[in-house]
Amino acid sequence: MTTRAVAWNLYNGGVDDSSEKRLRRQADILSGLEPDILALSECTGWDAEGRRRLLWIAHVLGLTPVTMERSRMGLMPNYTAMLYRSSKLHLVSWDRPAEGVFHHALIRARLRPLEAENDDADFLALATHLSYTDGDTRLREARWMTDYAGDFPGAPSRGLILGDLNCPSPEDRLDWDKVPRNLQSRYRLVKEDGTFGDADVRAIQVLLESGWQDPETLTGRPRDATVGYFYANEPVPLRLDHLLTYGLRVLDYRTYDTAEARRCSDHLPVVGEFDTAP
Repeated sequence: MTTRAVAWNLYNGGVDDSSEKRLRRQADILSGLEPDILALSECTGWDAEGRRRLLWIAHVLGLTPVTMERSRMGLMPNYTAMLYRSSKLHLVSWDRPAEGVFHHALIRARLRPLEAENDDADFLALATHLSYTDGDTRLREARWMTDYAGDFPGAPSRGLILGDLNCPSPEDRLDWDKVPRNLQSRYRLVKEDGTFGDADVRAIQVLLESGWQDPETLTGRPRDATVGYFYANEPVPLRLDHLLTYGLRVLDYRTYDTAEARRCSDHLPVVGEFDTAP
């Protein structure tokens, strides 16, 4: 069975002041992508009116919400959401293993293909949004997910990580002259004396060293950057949004880069297809 996973940072929930035009355009894009598992970051303001926007997009996409979790820090009501297609997958369980720890959130769901006869085909889906502030915080957050890249008591032997990791790919090449100096501490190693080193990729590197795999490496097909087109003062293309896998065969992996997607958010969607058959 083919399962399609999508992760997208919506930029202020797709809402500008009181206008939801951008959100409706985002829903059109997601409808075309037909995700079976969906992780949405920066669902700002989606708690309003009884979580109306979450329920609306679930209805439009034919998905069922797992949960929507509020960021621990920040002035705006920012949320991370996970949804799944109940006509293909059964939600066995879900929880928040790092509640009160992450800057944003970590959602852990155990899913089972409907065709499966037992729990041998179960897999974990981890939807997350790592901290934007610095590499040290991201590294601490990433280590909450390293256990699930191998045999671990009570966990299935397959899994996915979906989300805005706010961490460049180890293959990204950064031109620091194009990054405002006051923003470089987000993405560069900070030495003991406060000076900058190279790109801080420790968060994704510790996941890969632990056994998670980058589908781009498995397919041998490089994908496009997910940021670097939206802000005039940040023109550096980076792959900050990722899908990582363990124990699943990768069928396809790409960044969905279109003119319309670029108009809808400061991040582009990441799309992956995986064989989740029992």
